[in-house]
Amino acid sequence: MNNAYMNFLKNAEDFVFVENKPEKSDIIFVPGNGYPQMAEQAAELYRAGLADWVLPSGRYSVVNGNFSGVLKKRDIYNGNYETEWEFLKDVLIKSGVPEKKILQEDHATFTYENAIYSRQVTDQAGLEIRKAILCCKSYHARRCLMYYELLYPDTEFYVVPVDADGITRDNWRENEEGIDAVTGELSRIVKQFSLMLERD
Repeated sequence: MNNAYMNFLKNAEDFVFVENKPEKSDIIFVPGNGYPQMAEQAAELYRAGLADWVLPSGRYSVVNGNFSGVLKKRDIYNGNYETEWEFLKDVLIKSGVPEKKILQEDHATFTYENAIYSRQVTDQAGLEIRKAILCCKSYHARRCLMYYELLYPDTEFYVVPVDADGITRDNWRENEEGIDAVTGELSRIVKQFSLMLERD
């Protein structure tokens, strides 16, 4: 196969699929979604003593206009959730995170707002976020990180990605769904950040 193409794929994978070994942090961020795995991972990290707070964020997708429902493990997480935050909070509590350690952000409708409103919440709580863990979907990792870094420019982030829907760094090229997911992320990063930078 063409070497230039293979190098391009490797660079694309390295860019999109960010992953770090987490260290002790001040907080764990969970951007809004309908999958429980990210919040379950956050709870596991919390129970391991890697953070003092967990902040799930999300109202619902701006595209749908309402919380579109639980996408996995509906037998366990079967509440009548009106927001992504309510759903993620339930996952965290059922996974062993004390309710008093879960901060609330239930206004965001897309990734950039997850970061914006999370910053407002931590500022209002008087929290200094020097280090933070970000639990997000594997192929959504770079875009999440870029937005949270915009709002927390002085924070060191550790990205702990999760395979929520079967699309991973190892298999994304094997079917059209995976290719669409990754190329869609690349397209959104270029478009969204180009427009933002032009306004600055």
